[in-house]
Amino acid sequence: MTTQDDVAAKQRAIQSRQDQHDADQPPRAPGKEAVQTGLARQPGPPLPAQHLSKPGHEADMELKPRFMAEQYQGSAKLQGQVAIVTGGDSGIGRAVAVLFAREGADVALFYLNEHDDAAETQRCIEAEGRRCLTVSGDVKDMAFCQVAVDKVVAQWGRLDVLVNNAAFQEHAGSLLDLTEERFDETMRTNVYGYFHMAKAALPHLRRGAAIINTGSVTGLEGSKHLLDYSTTKGAIHAFTMSLAANLLDQGIRVNAVAPGPVWTPLNPADQSPEQIAKFGADTAYRRPAQPEEISPAYVFLAASVCSSYITGIVLPITGSIGE
Repeated sequence: MTTQDDVAAKQRAIQSRQDQHDADQPPRAPGKEAVQTGLARQPGPPLPAQHLSKPGHEADMELKPRFMAEQYQGSAKLQGQVAIVTGGDSGIGRAVAVLFAREGADVALFYLNEHDDAAETQRCIEAEGRRCLTVSGDVKDMAFCQVAVDKVVAQWGRLDVLVNNAAFQEHAGSLLDLTEERFDETMRTNVYGYFHMAKAALPHLRRGAAIINTGSVTGLEGSKHLLDYSTTKGAIHAFTMSLAANLLDQGIRVNAVAPGPVWTPLNPADQSPEQIAKFGADTAYRRPAQPEEISPAYVFLAASVCSSYITGIVLPITGSIGE
């Protein structure tokens, strides 16, 4: 029987083989200063040149992602609701979970095996005055998803919001570098995982509930070095629109957020230190987003008071004009 640690070891093995293929990249010329349009000044390149071991722990990042959104004031948009966030231990998932709690929801975090990150996210949720349940497992496994969702409903009596966010990403310079094993790992994590979670959650969702999927700019534009990952994100966008049409008459909304580059463990656990130092520099903002710049969109799409007439959209938050 495959355990979560086995999955993490498998992903590290894929990463290790790819690292051996990578040649040193020539340094890129420095660009202009990063653009700031919010109240908080967000960091831009050069970023810490760091490479993390998969699945990537936020606690190990030299520059910690900003997720608290300190200027964001909750207004009970999700008061009394229950949400599940997959990949909720870190990155975008952590930021979303914290804001959901600030809006009055109890939040269950599903994650692979990053127990230290999950404990920190739980601490932050409970500091907002809400309950948190952490569940470790592999969303590729339908049985795990079913048992985990049932556990949440048994403990809290309801389910109102599902955020599908767990993902696997590893670059490849050529199609020939993509083995069947790697393609399967990416597809089953990113697409099957969303399918499994939605199917497990659906019997518990009622009119007014929401499903939010994390897509990607790579699913809109493609990415020459993320062939399999981009494929899954395009599939997630199509799944979102199709499921939205399928569930509309039940009063359940389904939407997606398609971020551009975001400073989370996912990317330092993929790219080389030299690439990470310039991460996000090719956007119009000339920097990556911080998770706290993405998470309010999930609140908007989760709260029927904000978005009751919105379903089937893929909301791009890419840091580039016209994308």
